[in-house]
Amino acid sequence: MKAIRIHSFGGPEVLSVDQLEVPTPSPGEVLVKIGAASVNPVDYKIRRGGYSKVSAEQLPITLGRDLCGIVESGADGCRQGDSVFALLDWNLGAYAEYVALPAALCAPKPTTLGTLESAAVPLAALTAWQGIFDHGGLVRGQRILVHAGSGGVGHFAVQFAKARGAYVFATAAAQNVDFVRQLGADVVIDYRAQQFEDTVKELDVVFDLIGGDTRERSWQTLRRGGILVTTLGKLDEAKARQYGVRAKGYLAQPNRDQLIEIGRLFDANQVRPTITRSYPLEAAGEAQSFLETSHPRGKVVLKVAAV
Repeated sequence: MKAIRIHSFGGPEVLSVDQLEVPTPSPGEVLVKIGAASVNPVDYKIRRGGYSKVSAEQLPITLGRDLCGIVESGADGCRQGDSVFALLDWNLGAYAEYVALPAALCAPKPTTLGTLESAAVPLAALTAWQGIFDHGGLVRGQRILVHAGSGGVGHFAVQFAKARGAYVFATAAAQNVDFVRQLGADVVIDYRAQQFEDTVKELDVVFDLIGGDTRERSWQTLRRGGILVTTLGKLDEAKARQYGVRAKGYLAQPNRDQLIEIGRLFDANQVRPTITRSYPLEAAGEAQSFLETSHPRGKVVLKVAAV
């Protein structure tokens, strides 16, 4: 089978199309024929050597964290022929034609989504879900600010928060303001034309997907007891105490039950994924370069096989 691996850290040129044996599932695992895989920022961070869990001694590895495909050999409730989508641990690799993964990670593909759309969901959607609900504690009637509301994670966070009944503020570039408003955001702020902290106050949750100066200016927008949640680096606990708020950093974890719940929202037409571009598997380097330099709307996806 074909797999896109890295044998050393570096730019997109280090991505190699390798021929490997189709993996043999261990007990409790399923073999999935991959139809599509998503491209995420963590992929190019790993490729560049900037992901703490992956060292040079662990190379080569196959990149890719999420997928949609067909079960070729089943186990533990996953049957041959089932269409599934899943978030993988970093060491499994979805940039490939096949993968063996724990059956416990596989969720049924949403019936209203195609293969490409379903592959775009797991990592970004679980990052958004776990950030705003598990860590942010967002409930109906609360106020949330989503930074980078048009991006892969942000465009799900806006939709999830609105579906939960929250009042949603979001920041976006001028060309994406209408897009984010169509996702359901109540107020969309062009971050280049307006300082969000001048108008957004008394928030329950800030979902920070940018960091840096944007994070520093976000503390003051929270009510006392509110929370800033981020996937980006260490938080300044002293700054949180200064403003009387809480802070939480996290990394998304695979969660089959949450994927099933998210799938129900897709099938109820409450949430939709947006795919900006798709590439063939062999063009993974080009896909990563586009994501890394363009900050596109929604997701970028690799087409692997017709399933």
